[in-house]
Amino acid sequence: MVALLVFLVLSTSAKAIAEDFYQGKTIRFIVGVAPGGGYDTYARAVARHISRHIPGNPATVVENMTGAGGLVAANYLYKQGKPDGLTMAMFNNSLVVQKGLGDPRIGIDFRKLGWIGAPSIGVPVCMVMGFTGLKTLDDVLKYKKPLKVGATRAGSTGYDLPLILNETLGTKFEVVSGFTGTATTRVALQKHELEAFCSQWESMRVTARSMLDAPGDDKLIPFIVSDRWEDPEVKNLPLFKDVIKDPKKYAIYRAWASQMDFQRPFSVPPGTPKDRIAILRKGLANVLKDPVLLQEAKKSKLVITAVSGEQTEKLVDEILSMPPDVKQSLAFLVRQKGK
Repeated sequence: MVALLVFLVLSTSAKAIAEDFYQGKTIRFIVGVAPGGGYDTYARAVARHISRHIPGNPATVVENMTGAGGLVAANYLYKQGKPDGLTMAMFNNSLVVQKGLGDPRIGIDFRKLGWIGAPSIGVPVCMVMGFTGLKTLDDVLKYKKPLKVGATRAGSTGYDLPLILNETLGTKFEVVSGFTGTATTRVALQKHELEAFCSQWESMRVTARSMLDAPGDDKLIPFIVSDRWEDPEVKNLPLFKDVIKDPKKYAIYRAWASQMDFQRPFSVPPGTPKDRIAILRKGLANVLKDPVLLQEAKKSKLVITAVSGEQTEKLVDEILSMPPDVKQSLAFLVRQKGK
C-alpha cells in the first residue's frame, strides 16, 4: 500500500511538473513547405487554437522552413531540434515512404521522432489546366505529347503520383521538380509554365479554389481522384481503384497510397520526454475536436479527419517495415544520389 501511494504521488508530481513546464513558454511550429498550401493552412489552424488545450496555455508561433520538399525541416527537427516539447514540425510524410524504399539521401530514423498526430487523411487527385484543351482522364490518356506536371521533390504526391500513373495507366507526365510547395506550383500553373498537378483534394478544394472556379484557359480541372466526394468538381470523376485494372499495377498504387492514412503529421525531436509527448498528443486530439476550430474549418471548407499520435506512430512503423516485394515494385520512385 505504501509503495502504491509513493508511486501515485511521484506520478502525480511528474505530471504536474510537465504541465507547469508550458506556463509562459512558446511552442514553435515548423512547416516544411512554403505558405499558402495545404500543409501551411492546416498547421496554422492548429497553432491558432491549440494553446487552450495545453496546460499553461503556451503561446504559439509558425515558421516556414522550406527546401527539398520538406526534407530541410525534417532534418532540422531530427538533428538540431531541442527535445524539450517546444518544437513541433509538419513535413511531407511521404519522406517516410522514401526512407522505407531506401532513398540514400534521407538520413533520418523516423521511428525515433515523437509522433503527435495528424489533422487529416489524404485524398489524392490529379488536375490539368484548361489551356491544354484537356478535360477528362480519357483526354489525358490520348494526349500524344508529355504533360509538364509540377512537384517539390521525389516523395511528394506531385512527384510520385504522375510517375505511378505513367507506370500503371500509360500516361505521359513529365515531372518538373524543385518547387517549394503547392502555392508556388499553382503560380507556375497560372503562368502556363506547367500543364498539370497532382495533390490532395481535401486541401486543394480550399487553397486552389480560385483556380477551380476560374473560366477557360485559367481553370484547373480535376480528372481523377481516390475517393468519392460530393464536391461538384470531383463527384463523378473516375477513381484510381476503378481505372487501374491490372491487380499487380493497382498493388503498386496501394502500396504508395498507404501514406494517405495520416497526412500532414506533427512530430517532435528524438528524446523529447514522454510526458510532454503525451501532453501534446492530448492537446492536438482535443483541438481537432474544438468547436471553434471546427466552425472555422467548416467556413473555409477545411476537412478535419484526426489521426492519433499512437496510430500515426504505428503507420510510420508499418511503412518502414514494408516487405522486399513492395520495395521492388516502387523502386522506380527513388532517385539516386546525384540524380
